[in-house]
Amino acid sequence: MSDTAQHLCRIYLISPPEISLRAFPKQLCDTLNAGHVACFQLRLKEADDKTIRNVSRHLLPICQEHGVAFLVNDRPDLAADVGADGVHVGAKDETYAAARSIVGKESIVGVSCYDSLHSALIAGEEGADYVAFGAFYPTKTKQPRTRAEPKILSWWRKATTVPSVAIGGITVDNCGPLIRAGADFLAVISGVWNHPRNPETAISLFNDEIAKHSNTGTGEPNDQETALPAG
Repeated sequence: MSDTAQHLCRIYLISPPEISLRAFPKQLCDTLNAGHVACFQLRLKEADDKTIRNVSRHLLPICQEHGVAFLVNDRPDLAADVGADGVHVGAKDETYAAARSIVGKESIVGVSCYDSLHSALIAGEEGADYVAFGAFYPTKTKQPRTRAEPKILSWWRKATTVPSVAIGGITVDNCGPLIRAGADFLAVISGVWNHPRNPETAISLFNDEIAKHSNTGTGEPNDQETALPAG
C-alpha cells in the first residue's frame, strides 16, 4: 500500500476482564451507540467454557445489530461453537494454521506478533487477517511480553497490506502517535471501560482523535476506513 493511500484508523474494542450479564449488555449497547467501533473481542481469561458460551449468547446479537464483528480471544474452538466472526490467538495459543482449520476460511483470524516484524511477516504470509503489535504503553490489564515502538506500525504499513492492530495501554490522550504511525486499528480496554467519565464518552473521544490524526501521508485528513477482513 502506498504512502498516499487513504487511511482511517478504527476502534478494536476488547471486553473488560470480568463481565456481569446484569449490567454489561446494556453498557455494551450504549457504548457501541456512542461512535464507530469496528469489532469487539470477548476476552475473559479466567472464565470457564460455559461462561464464555453464555456471555457470547448475550453479546453476539448486540454486536450483530450494530454491524460490529464479534471475536473470541484465545479459543478458536469456542469461537466456532458460538458462531463468532473470528478468533484472536497469541503466542501461547493455537497456531494460526490450527486456528484457521477450526474456524474455517470465512472467519477472521488475528495473530499477536508483539514487537516482532518477523513473526508478523510469517503470519501475514500464512493468511492472517490482521497482526497485532504491542504493548505500546504500560498497561495494567496484563504484564506485557514486550514493548513496541510506533515506528513498527509505519514500517508495516509501507511494506504490506495486511491490517495492523496497536495494543497496550492505549488511551484517548496517547493514541495520536499510533494513529499517525499508520495503525489500522486501536485495541482499547481500560481506555474505554475505565474512562473517568464513561465508556460512551471514551468512544466518542477516540473517534475524534482518529479523525484528527488520520491522514493520507500528506497531512491532509481522509475518510476511507480499513475494513476488518474475513478469511
